[in-house]
Amino acid sequence: MRWFEQAQAAERSGAWDRAIALVSAHAACYSTDPTEHGNHLWHMDLLAHAGRLAELTDLARTDVHARRRLNRALRDRGMTAVLRERAENGDRDALCTLVRFLCRTGRTERARETIEEIAPQDRYAQQIITDCEASSGTSRGHPR
Repeated sequence: MRWFEQAQAAERSGAWDRAIALVSAHAACYSTDPTEHGNHLWHMDLLAHAGRLAELTDLARTDVHARRRLNRALRDRGMTAVLRERAENGDRDALCTLVRFLCRTGRTERARETIEEIAPQDRYAQQIITDCEASSGTSRGHPR
């Protein structure tokens, strides 16, 4: 059995330490080899699935893929306070992830307030709200 088959089997069985060790040995961020880069993304996913948020947080300081995966993991766990803290500290992806989460869970006004408090000039974050309202058929929380 090749290493990636072993890693897949370990992942399926929840043997996170083994899966992470196998994949990380074949992973490289920003590699010109698409397989190594794909393995890097797989490694980030494994860390998130294993609940290793501290490791992802450490990696997120210098690795955009870790930062994005961490923010999604925080969203998936409903850890909005941590996402907000990350956004307040300048993580734009955390802000956008938080705004999307708030909009998709029916808290559009809270999303609007969050943008106003953290980054009132961020047009992309504001566009997320506009897009969310358009897809749900509402404007400022009222039916059209």
